[in-house]
Amino acid sequence: MDQWSNEDLGRFIGYLPQSVSLLPGTVAENIGRFGMFSDEAIIDAAMRARVHDVILRLPKGYETALNDGALLSGGQRQLIALARAIIGHPSIVVLDEPNSNLDGPGEEALIACMRELKERGTTVILITHRPNLVMHLDHAAILKEGILVSFGATSEVFKQLGRPTIVKKVAQAHE
Repeated sequence: MDQWSNEDLGRFIGYLPQSVSLLPGTVAENIGRFGMFSDEAIIDAAMRARVHDVILRLPKGYETALNDGALLSGGQRQLIALARAIIGHPSIVVLDEPNSNLDGPGEEALIACMRELKERGTTVILITHRPNLVMHLDHAAILKEGILVSFGATSEVFKQLGRPTIVKKVAQAHE
């Protein structure tokens, strides 16, 4: 991977950082990585991230300037950044504490997006301290002080940890 240009590699890997930063520019420019993607791809990503309707309610829709992001709530910024992470259908999407600023409907949008990514065959890597998102994953890895202590099917990992409530929720989520 070190032999690929960042631009080429960026088309295959999507990343939603824990601390979302939107760059000075429009909503469309932020989602579309400043010209890397078409308007159609930008709208498609926003719809898959369930943020399209939010964007349409902004003063200038997709052309709304985000000079400091003050116009948006933390959850709205996070969903716009999610759209940026999934644009172009990357093969791998890394989500680092993706629900840290989301309310109930925002978290439902995130879960729906994760489910859709999974159905498309996208590898989703979730970094979280909150087990409510973990139940939607096929596999889990538990790290303690940077050391891998458990890895396997999500229900098996949490069964080993003595977390029967999560095991039950994992089973329900996969039904």
